[in-house]
Amino acid sequence: DAKPSKTAAQKTNFTKVHGLPDITPLVSSVQETPEPIPTTVKGTIPTWIHGSLLRNGPGKFEFGNQHYNHWFDGMALMHRFQIEDGQVTYRSRFLCSDSYTQNSERNRIIVSEFGTLALPDPCKNFFQRFLSRFEMPKPTDNASVNFVKYKGDYYVSTETNYMHRVDPDTLESKQKVDWSKFIAVNGATAHPHFDPDGTAYNMGNSYRNKGAFYNIIRVPPERDGPEDTLEGAKILCSIAPRDKSKPSYYHSFGMSENYVVFIEQPIKMDLFKTVTGRLRGKSLNEGVHWDPNQETIFHLIDKQTGKEMPVKYYTKALSTFHQINAFEQDGFLMLDMCCSDDGQSINNFLIQNLRQSGEALDEMYNTMSRPFPRRFVLPLNITSETLLEQNLNTRPDSTATAVCRTKNQVFCTFEDLHGEDLKDYGGLEFPHINYARYNTKPYRYYYGCGFRHLVGDSLIKMDLESKKFKVWRQPDLYPSEPVFILSPNAVEEDDGVILSVIITPVKDKSTFLLVLDAKTFEELGRAEVPVNIPYGFHGVFNSSA
Repeated sequence: DAKPSKTAAQKTNFTKVHGLPDITPLVSSVQETPEPIPTTVKGTIPTWIHGSLLRNGPGKFEFGNQHYNHWFDGMALMHRFQIEDGQVTYRSRFLCSDSYTQNSERNRIIVSEFGTLALPDPCKNFFQRFLSRFEMPKPTDNASVNFVKYKGDYYVSTETNYMHRVDPDTLESKQKVDWSKFIAVNGATAHPHFDPDGTAYNMGNSYRNKGAFYNIIRVPPERDGPEDTLEGAKILCSIAPRDKSKPSYYHSFGMSENYVVFIEQPIKMDLFKTVTGRLRGKSLNEGVHWDPNQETIFHLIDKQTGKEMPVKYYTKALSTFHQINAFEQDGFLMLDMCCSDDGQSINNFLIQNLRQSGEALDEMYNTMSRPFPRRFVLPLNITSETLLEQNLNTRPDSTATAVCRTKNQVFCTFEDLHGEDLKDYGGLEFPHINYARYNTKPYRYYYGCGFRHLVGDSLIKMDLESKKFKVWRQPDLYPSEPVFILSPNAVEEDDGVILSVIITPVKDKSTFLLVLDAKTFEELGRAEVPVNIPYGFHGVFNSSA
């Protein structure tokens, strides 16, 4: 049931729940399991699955008596579920980042993270401690968000300029790689997109004397030698922010066959606050704020020419972390993404919030905006002859609108990619599709987690034709992002399985890897792992077939 509010837009946004269970164990430190251990398989895991599910997320939240403040700050713990002949083994390792190593050696937090400022070393004298406040914070190499692939190699990534090349079999850290050594960027997202030939696209900011710029990056699919990492990476296009001293935060971006779509949202990063944070004793997240009075802007960049299109598409203030898909059809670009009408949530994921219980936990959840899947329909063929102030979306059965305000400005409203009943599951995030075959193409199904808690508590498969969905949900079980694997002789879009790691706060060492039939959404089997795993972020399937 919705909070009473003035507008329909807000009604979709908030849910009212009571008696949420305590999930503290899901955001608590665990031990690594560096050697593979067997699991107990219940049911059947299809023998055609050959490969490993690689996942990443925070796994250590303190050093000595110092604790991290924000969920994103925990040290990266990599997981590997290897699946062969219907059997599964599990191993995990902490990423041997400089941050992890230095913190471990000193048994205190030496390197600042997104929500945690490292305090000056107590062993230094007063004057040295005072001077250290004037140093620019060094970016962390704690790559805890995702596994990504460039030129056939696996890297773990966060949003700074550092990634780590990792052996996908042993999870050993092989090499620290710095984006800024190859191109003039100060970081890149942990969500690249890929063309069918393996060309990777990403985005990263650069900070110049004229202020900040958003950059579209292209990384070629081929490598020139065994030591090759990001050689050949190029900046395809630089985009000036609406306000160069307050660029937008972005976690990902959209991509269709011919365009990269950058979503400039009103979650703003105040560069002055970022630069002076150490001086003021404030962490990076203190410089991030939501400005509901600004519109969201969609920028389209032609992948072939690297040119930004002159037409900009606007919509009301919204926040988005993950896109579902984008494709072009009949002169329109469909952009599907999970979004909410409020952008405060990035600052809500403080560890103490996630570890609350009782009424305080309910209150935390009830004041957070729910994410929902939505479609924007962007008309591509805008000319000086295009009529102003009328809806250009002529797609049948589509309720989205696109209206030219001026010859270079189109204002858009979205259509829901769900029915009313999705609200009962707290909205949907961590979206996945059959990426190998349907990325940048018209598609029918997407998968995600329902969020009736601060973390995902159900798995959902949505059918875009009927807006009906199937659900996997069990009490006290919290699933990770669903990963789709195509079956060997797949004909239909949903021929395959869904993999998700399920954890519980109520029973010790009760993690399991769940395998669902993607078509029916029925459980095929599970592999029980006798260790604790914290709630993670993202992962990929590395096929060995």
